[in-house]
Amino acid sequence: MRRRFLALLIFAALAGCAATPAEHDDATSIAALIQASADAWNRGDLAGHLSLYDPAVTAMTKNGPRPGVAAIEAAFRSAYFNADGQPKQTLRMENVAVRRIGADAALSTGRFVLEGGALAPQSGWFTLVWQRTPSGWKAVHDHSS
Repeated sequence: MRRRFLALLIFAALAGCAATPAEHDDATSIAALIQASADAWNRGDLAGHLSLYDPAVTAMTKNGPRPGVAAIEAAFRSAYFNADGQPKQTLRMENVAVRRIGADAALSTGRFVLEGGALAPQSGWFTLVWQRTPSGWKAVHDHSS
C-alpha cells in the first residue's frame, strides 16, 4: 500500500510538470507577440513595437522603474531611432523562453540584439512579466539589461 501511494504521488508530481495544451498555446502566443514587436521595430513602427505593453507597464532601468508606455517610447525614440522615425539598428530576439506562472500570468526571458547602421552591436537580456487581459496577453513589467 505504501509503495502504491508513493507511485501515485510521483505520478501526480510528474503530471503537474507537463505543459498542458493551453500552456503551450499561451507560450506560443507570447513568443509571437515578442517576434511581432521586433518586426514592428525593424519597420520603424515604434507604436507597433510598444503594443505588447500594458498601458500601466513599468520598465526597470539603472535609475529605477520607469512607469508607463509614454516614458518607454520617449526613451526608445531618443536613443534608438533617427529623426525620420527609422530605427538606428535592426532588432532581433534570441533564446526566447516563456513559462506560465499562473493561469493568467507568464514570464518570458530572452536576449535582444541590435545590429547594423554603422554602429557597434548592442545586446542584452530581458525578462518580461505578462498578464492575460481582456485584449490578450500584455507585458506589465520589463527588465532589460
